[in-house]
Amino acid sequence: MIARRPGALAALLLALVAWPAQAAVTMTFWSRDFGTYFPHAFFQLRGTLDAGGAPVDASYGFTARSITPALLFGNVPGRIERPRLSYMQGSKVRFAVTLNDAQYGAVLALVREWDATTGDSTYNLGKRNCVTFVREAARRAGLTTVDFPKLMKKPTSFLRAVAAANAAEVGVIEQDGKTYLAEHPPLDGVVPVAAPVSTPGTLPGKKADETKK
Repeated sequence: MIARRPGALAALLLALVAWPAQAAVTMTFWSRDFGTYFPHAFFQLRGTLDAGGAPVDASYGFTARSITPALLFGNVPGRIERPRLSYMQGSKVRFAVTLNDAQYGAVLALVREWDATTGDSTYNLGKRNCVTFVREAARRAGLTTVDFPKLMKKPTSFLRAVAAANAAEVGVIEQDGKTYLAEHPPLDGVVPVAAPVSTPGTLPGKKADETKK
């Protein structure tokens, strides 16, 4: 019996090595507070679908095309944007959820629904803003408690409230973007929905501290 243990252990280790890594897309939720930029919330999709294929590595947010006084008076043109790397490095990662393939598809459908070329890109500061977009993304990701009406203009407070209300379904991160991205380098993957790469919400009269990455 004792003589067999090394062989049995070796077989177990071989089986573990041969076992395929679990495929999954991780969705992280990010925010940035006032400063040089208008407050903003967005999300990142990173990983591989259960069905296989090329990895995914893309971030999406919804913002007004221009930050002007017109925002205070009603609807203005909006758009889906992919934030620049340097913008993400200056933002904060709040929490993460793991998506199944159906949830991933639902999130991508949301991106298309809010995109100017494939859906309705109307932006409204109080009713259809970046937090509204992220709220619906969280709902499609399977989170059930996402309605916090008093926080719809406060990206960080909103995301923290969602994380607290769905503690069993999310992994709290609360890390600066530069550190997180260094620990999770870019994947050689695909961008599932094309969108312009930009710096969301630069305030008028203020020079952005972003380099064009």
